[in-house]
Amino acid sequence: MITREQIPTVLDHPVYDTDGNKIGDARHVFFDDVTGEPEWVSVSTGLFGTSESFVPIHDATVVEDHLEVPFDKSRVKDAPNVDVDAGGHLSEQEEHRLYEHYGIDWDTAWQQTDQTDQPGQAGRAHSNTNETTGMPRADYADTGVGGDDAMTRSEERMNVGTERREVGRARLRKHVVTEEVQQTVPVRREEVRVEREPITDDNRDAALSGPDITEAEHEVILHEERPVTETETVPVERVRMTTEERTDEETVRGQVRKEHIDTEDVEERRDR
Repeated sequence: MITREQIPTVLDHPVYDTDGNKIGDARHVFFDDVTGEPEWVSVSTGLFGTSESFVPIHDATVVEDHLEVPFDKSRVKDAPNVDVDAGGHLSEQEEHRLYEHYGIDWDTAWQQTDQTDQPGQAGRAHSNTNETTGMPRADYADTGVGGDDAMTRSEERMNVGTERREVGRARLRKHVVTEEVQQTVPVRREEVRVEREPITDDNRDAALSGPDITEAEHEVILHEERPVTETETVPVERVRMTTEERTDEETVRGQVRKEHIDTEDVEERRDR
């Protein structure tokens, strides 16, 4: 258990769990109404420290500049939310729920506190003690406990940041499709054409060079062109994926608590 003298070294300093993981920063210390000893510490948790979780401080230890509690980080962050009233007290129901969450027996906790009472104190029968069960409520110690008469007023501030998370994936996939193509090309072919020419003085000698009358034949080879197709693979373009960032604006709303300090007039009574 920490002492009152160690409170300044605890408040606003890191709080670590049993595995050395940082849970958050200590914000407030709550005292037992009867013994006046520290009983609970509230630790800022959640995103940007916007939530506070209560941790028993009975078995906590101060190590250098931080506080170590005998509970793991997940249990502390999952502790029940409690509502501290205007007087800075934990109600019996809230304290009971916290004890159950941390696996601390209610009767055992009562006995441990009763044994630490100073002489002259009747167990837990204190003016701030619940009359039904005898379990005390915890006094509230604000940040900056000192010996002066000043009261520290605190308020919560909402810190807004951003976190990067995966929202989807995109991929390139190449597949093959077959298409029908059409193209017109000119083709040539040979055809037989019979030419006749009369006998003239110019060709008479060629015409009479052969036998007078005989059978003969003459063969001509005909040709034609046909379209022939073949395919070849050629690169046509390169495709890649890139990402670009676009900045939008989103409005974030939240609730913060503030402490207000009021003054009350005290009527002085004078004996005359």
